[in-house]
Amino acid sequence: MSKFIDIKILRKNLNFRYLFIGQFISFFGTMITGVALPYQIYHMTHSTLWVGLLSLSQLVPLLFTALFGGVLADRHHRKLLLISAESLLAIGCVLLALNAASATPKIWVLFIVASVMSAFNGLHRPALDSITQQIVDKKDYPAVGALKSFKTGVGMIAGPAVAGLLISHFGLLTTYTLDLMTFLISLVALLLMHHIPAPLKNNDESTLAALKTGLRYAVSKQHLMGSYLVDFSAMIFGMPLALFPAIAEQFGGASTLGLLYSSPAVGALIFSFISGWTIKVKRHGAAIAIAALLWGIAIIGFGFSKHLWLALLFLMFAGGFDAVSGIFRSILWNETIPSELRGRLAGIEMISYLSGPKLGDTESGLMAAAFGITFSVVSGGILCIVGIGLCCYFLPKFWKYQSTTE
Repeated sequence: MSKFIDIKILRKNLNFRYLFIGQFISFFGTMITGVALPYQIYHMTHSTLWVGLLSLSQLVPLLFTALFGGVLADRHHRKLLLISAESLLAIGCVLLALNAASATPKIWVLFIVASVMSAFNGLHRPALDSITQQIVDKKDYPAVGALKSFKTGVGMIAGPAVAGLLISHFGLLTTYTLDLMTFLISLVALLLMHHIPAPLKNNDESTLAALKTGLRYAVSKQHLMGSYLVDFSAMIFGMPLALFPAIAEQFGGASTLGLLYSSPAVGALIFSFISGWTIKVKRHGAAIAIAALLWGIAIIGFGFSKHLWLALLFLMFAGGFDAVSGIFRSILWNETIPSELRGRLAGIEMISYLSGPKLGDTESGLMAAAFGITFSVVSGGILCIVGIGLCCYFLPKFWKYQSTTE
């Protein structure tokens, strides 16, 4: 058995190949805008608090649309939902570009457009995660999890690096326009996918009742709740992205900003590339928890780092451990969640792994404003470790969960 990433599914599964390529490219663009937005906010305000508030403004609509988007994904054609959501996200990029082209860009435009795009992302992600289950065989879930982590790693390396170059050499207008182009490419890839049937509808169940069904299922399964809460704890306390613009000032200025954003992805890419060993692991709950624990330790090391090279090294390890955790979360979710509930559970997953960083940005920005950057980062890593320990103690079935799939 190869120790490297398995890419055979890209050769044998045409629908997944189109989906993966399109999302790979659009994620690259999303990472570019993910750097450009906080950079523009910080450049206009010189305040980490405003950067944290931007993330909070993106979180609030996401909490509503992720759950509602999960219900839609279980009831309606998932391919059409993806096309609709990505079309609306592309329009958001147009508005950001127009604001950047203005002689006096408005900060309120950034907050409103970012919030609306976050809302549309809440409709997009459940459809994306649930359509994967429709087009991929169960035996290929480990390969899908590794490829997803690989896509994330590459996007988070190339996206911030390209964003830094684009912002410094060509400006924000070009930066946002490139994100628009990546969405257009992704839309073409979605249109090329073969026919995918719509999920079977339960016309007797209201939207609210359908949402409650999904929530009851998630709460009833300790292995699912553990996977959500461990990741949530790691992201809310140990994800100091909002502080990167300010930390970059300590390590040489804007030229180091892209390095800080990219370093976790370098680690994720390396760990994903050598992820062949993960198929042998059956204790998925323990694997998720241990990887998240190591993430917290690496973040503490990053917080104490006084040299750029050491800070980047700790961020690389943190990203690698997060990639491992993500691979096992993906396998666990796809193996244990019924297809008819996959969209709703994907919405809950989305709240876990996207709201955590948004709240984490707000938390780290507030802590840094009150007690300083080092205290914010280090205390966040410590709280991350404590949170993971509590999850494993109070959810023993999560810690002991073992896959039965051969």
